[in-house]
Amino acid sequence: MTLRLFDTEARALREFTPLAPGHASIYLCGATVQGDPHIGHVRSGVAFDVLRRWLLAHDYDVAFVRNVTDIDDKILNKAAEAGRPWWEWAATYERSFDRAYEQLGVLAPSAEPRATGHVTQMVELMARLIDAGHAYAAAGDVYFDVRSFPAYGALSGHKLDDVHQGESAAEGKRDPRDFTLWKAEKPGEPSWPTPWGRGRPGWHLECSAMAEAYLGAEFDIHCGGLDLVFPHHENELAQSRAAGDGFARYWLHNGWVTMGGEKMSKSLGNVLSVPNVLKRVRPQELRFYLGGAHYRSMLEYSDHALDVAAETYRGIEAFVLKTQERAGEIPVGKWTAEFAAALDDDLGVPKALAEIHGRQREGNRALAAGDLDAAVAIAGQVRAMMGILGVDPLDPHWVSGTADGSALHDALDVLVRANLEARQRAKADKDWAAADEIRDRLAMAGVEVTDTPNGPEWAVKTNHNEAGQ
Repeated sequence: MTLRLFDTEARALREFTPLAPGHASIYLCGATVQGDPHIGHVRSGVAFDVLRRWLLAHDYDVAFVRNVTDIDDKILNKAAEAGRPWWEWAATYERSFDRAYEQLGVLAPSAEPRATGHVTQMVELMARLIDAGHAYAAAGDVYFDVRSFPAYGALSGHKLDDVHQGESAAEGKRDPRDFTLWKAEKPGEPSWPTPWGRGRPGWHLECSAMAEAYLGAEFDIHCGGLDLVFPHHENELAQSRAAGDGFARYWLHNGWVTMGGEKMSKSLGNVLSVPNVLKRVRPQELRFYLGGAHYRSMLEYSDHALDVAAETYRGIEAFVLKTQERAGEIPVGKWTAEFAAALDDDLGVPKALAEIHGRQREGNRALAAGDLDAAVAIAGQVRAMMGILGVDPLDPHWVSGTADGSALHDALDVLVRANLEARQRAKADKDWAAADEIRDRLAMAGVEVTDTPNGPEWAVKTNHNEAGQ
């Protein structure tokens, strides 16, 4: 395996060489649990799940940490507006994110630390920074002294004179470019004791403390959305390295999901929540859509693009299921060299999908020619490659996770087969009008019938949701 990843800090592709052979340590900035997740929130989970699966497939021992930010201005404000305890608000939407990740087949993290559970580590990190002259306390707040760290801006490329932290002015702050490590206690807000007074953590401090607690002073990969490069990740890097830690050796950032060219966000009002989108397509189809573009590219959302992705997935799924129906079993095979080359080149999923589509076409030709052995071998390859992308149609997650859907499919199959048998009898009797009527009735219900040398086959059409409208 010669994996090359685009490192944001180096601004170049770098060959991945882990700190410890055979072991990969990864930290992903997780959710700030202020509301239900939209598809932009979960794109990073899908993108870096592919990275994790690719490493696991090469027998790496992967430590994958994804944090939860459960204390934040937005959480406090929204909970207060709703008249609910802040901790209950955060826990509610933490479960909502967990449910979305599980629905999309994202592997559970090795650890999922909450910010509020690691205040001790944060206090220790601040003490180290103050002792080293990189931080200072003022009126109960604690700030990082940006000018004390000459390498500030290395990740984002920002020049110090151009830095704006987006924080309001405060008493005792030496420089507007300094960022907050600790916020002094305010009436009605949760707080924890420190040597500099009660208060609560700043966002940037949280991730540095949790990453070190679970992965050590230096680890392999830090992941997150492109919007986190500055100020969040820049500040993480500065405070951790100023404290003497090597911190992350590679920085990976995924592009946004956009609508009308703008980043999907609640403030823009262009949010598509995961539960709502899953009313339109199945979870595996949504995952296929979110993971189909290169992780560093922007993904412009449209209903049409989502439908096309869902239809494409169904085509791959149909080939695998048809082969299984005829062969009875399809063992997971091995990915192709072309697929491996694509993923080794900075997780090039689009090229990897092109290889899958090519194998799918070849497999369908084998089925049409009656070469079942070839079809089974190709379907095994397709399963292996789709499995790395997290969307193997025969993966137990999708089979067991959609038990209700499987039962409905079985019930529908009984009804459709009865209609197809009636259609076959009508054709045998040369009652073409009756045969066409049955076919049209099935089409109105969103069932597409295809006549093959092995008899009629059926599938639910891509636009089945609109069939009766």
